[in-house]
Amino acid sequence: MTTDEEVESLLDEDLSDYLHSDNFKLVNFEFKPKDKTVNLRLSEEMLKTVKAVSKKEGIPYQRYIRRAIEKSLGE
Repeated sequence: MTTDEEVESLLDEDLSDYLHSDNFKLVNFEFKPKDKTVNLRLSEEMLKTVKAVSKKEGIPYQRYIRRAIEKSLGE
């Protein structure tokens, strides 16, 4: 959509046929500043796997690693 009028026109329509769980995906917002770095050694195979999975999930691989750490810590 390129104009406000197009958006407003869409909002005037009944979208109930499109509002179901298949049309949504989970989004995580990151608010805390990332001000420290960590160096981590991984096998080439593991890094390739991490990059492939993160690409499939649509997030950068470093964010994927950070999310895995946060999940293991219960955050």
